[in-house]
Amino acid sequence: MTDPTRVLVLNSGSSSVKYQLLDMRDGSRLATGLVERIGEQTSRFRHTGADGGGTREQDGPIADHEAALKAVAEELARDGVGLDSPELAAIGHRVVHGGLFFTEPTVIDEAVLTEIERLIPVAPLHNPANLTGIRTARALRPDLPQVAVFDTAFHTTMPEAAARYAIDPRIADRHRIRRYGFHGTSHAYVSRETARLLGKDPSEVNVIVLHLGNGASASAVQKGRCVDTSMGLTPLEGLVMGTRSGDLDPAVIFHLARVGKMSMDEIDTLLNKRSGLFGLCGDNDMREIRRRIDEGDEEAALAFDIYIHRLRKYIGAYYAVLGRVDAVAFTAGVGENAAAVREAALSGLDGLGLAVDGERNAVRGDAPRLISPEGARVAVAVVPTDEELEIATQTYALVGKTAGNTQR
Repeated sequence: MTDPTRVLVLNSGSSSVKYQLLDMRDGSRLATGLVERIGEQTSRFRHTGADGGGTREQDGPIADHEAALKAVAEELARDGVGLDSPELAAIGHRVVHGGLFFTEPTVIDEAVLTEIERLIPVAPLHNPANLTGIRTARALRPDLPQVAVFDTAFHTTMPEAAARYAIDPRIADRHRIRRYGFHGTSHAYVSRETARLLGKDPSEVNVIVLHLGNGASASAVQKGRCVDTSMGLTPLEGLVMGTRSGDLDPAVIFHLARVGKMSMDEIDTLLNKRSGLFGLCGDNDMREIRRRIDEGDEEAALAFDIYIHRLRKYIGAYYAVLGRVDAVAFTAGVGENAAAVREAALSGLDGLGLAVDGERNAVRGDAPRLISPEGARVAVAVVPTDEELEIATQTYALVGKTAGNTQR
């Protein structure tokens, strides 16, 4: 009997479940899907099979995560790749916050669940939903290895000088206040793929990774290890994002509370959901913002300029942190598709060896590619991220070690 080679990746949000089933022999996708608006009458389920299996959609109420995952299991079974398949090696779960306790992918048991639950105060929007998905999946397949892969794990290599805030360490430690960073699976994958694009081992290169989506983060990766990242205790810190403010003077919060008479919940909503590009110009879609700029919209132009200014500051800062930079890699929805963002972010940085070639930058594609001029001192790359493949790879490697499987 051959070893099982399939991994189901689950990303459970507060009202959604995203999933992919991958064959780890070649990284191919056997199925993908998304369940949205769980708990509402208007729930939506979209499932796509491999090899021309087509896409099936369902609209109607899905009561909870248990019902959602049972629906996922049924759709997978229709494609002949159900949860009861002997070819399924493990289920890999995305968990947003692992604190300092989890520095690598971890096989889930009751002790792991307890620790993830203890971290809810520092990830109240994410870890509860992640836990719900894990518990539901374990109930459906209690015999199957299930692995937690943490967004924060890649950033646990940051030195204390980068991870600590300048506040009383006793208070910080008591309340677990420090810089954790997020998007770790993306930064790990993209930094490694950038090294591969350069024909080098990750231990040989220093890379600035710019994960630019609706959520956005930057990281400084030195010889395969993260030494700094822009997000902090929460995903609010750092770059200007779709709806998040990113960096701001902490006293803004006091001012809004004292002078603006806003509650903490109102300020939380303002900074996380009504700021960033959306707060500045009413749009958080970069395509729409660029269209408005082309039509002469000054509000959209200012929002874009603020976005780029913050991005350039982080590029310069991480250049200083690394000392030597071999590559800058753009990834995620905006980073992979918005040529204007890439050009503006590096414009005028020729003295640092950073530039984009206009023709190369304009080319669109799904494969990793260089967009810097021939012979540039620092490579500039577009590297499509694949967080699901990264989670599956880490999950399969861990299960392979414990079960004697051959690692891909």
